[in-house]
Amino acid sequence: MQKRPYEVMVIFDAAVGDQAIRDVVDRVLDTVRAGGGTPGHVARWGRRTLAYELRKRTEGYYVLIEANAEPAAMAEVGRLLTLADEVLRYKTIRLPDAVALKPRKASPPPPDDPGSGEEAGGGRRRPPRRESQEVA
Repeated sequence: MQKRPYEVMVIFDAAVGDQAIRDVVDRVLDTVRAGGGTPGHVARWGRRTLAYELRKRTEGYYVLIEANAEPAAMAEVGRLLTLADEVLRYKTIRLPDAVALKPRKASPPPPDDPGSGEEAGGGRRRPPRRESQEVA
């Protein structure tokens, strides 16, 4: 099979320690390597407020992992993340070839706008409110 570019967004329980998060990320990277893939950039976005409650938690620790791997290796990564108690939610995306070939800057963390609802990847942005004008 052919290696393909992937991004994996993982939301960890913010209550677990940094070492536990590092251990899970290291296991993911080792799984990618064991499957013949090459791990890419790991962006640790840190603690963020969730847009909605997940497993009675309101905060999560976000990590974005990039990798080039075969689909079987990424299926194993998905299984590993499903079984990890520290993970609240994860999403694996295969990047389109056109996007993967472009040189990319490190992805910045999303803005800390509490009203946007984008912390957990959901929802559209609301247009800014317009102040009502009085008609005389």
